[in-house]
Amino acid sequence: MHKTLSLAVALLLCIPSFGQSQMEMNLEAESEYKQADNRLNAVYQKILNDYESDQEFIKNLKASERLWIKFRDAEMLMKYPKNGEVRNGSVFPLCYYIYLEKLTEQRIETLNQWIDGHPEGEVCGGSVRLQ
Repeated sequence: MHKTLSLAVALLLCIPSFGQSQMEMNLEAESEYKQADNRLNAVYQKILNDYESDQEFIKNLKASERLWIKFRDAEMLMKYPKNGEVRNGSVFPLCYYIYLEKLTEQRIETLNQWIDGHPEGEVCGGSVRLQ
């Protein structure tokens, strides 16, 4: 039993490490957020194009997006205050971009309903068009 355990430990030590440095993880998280932000911008542009004939909707969409950006920025400051202890340390960028990506993905999900539409018979669809 002891020899088996020693062999297992020796094998584990010989396996090359595939871990990332903190800097690499931070950069990857930032990249993933930027990809989400690009997807959000694509969704937003598609809605602008799809609903271009409804100028009242477009005006309201733009106002909603401006307010969402203010909300997102305030949410980020609440979670990661500029002068807070949370900003210290090498893991901060990783955590920051993970949360920023999460908020962005939530916004994409919200906006996608104007692309996907709602099923016929949905009486509370508002400005969302039928599928």
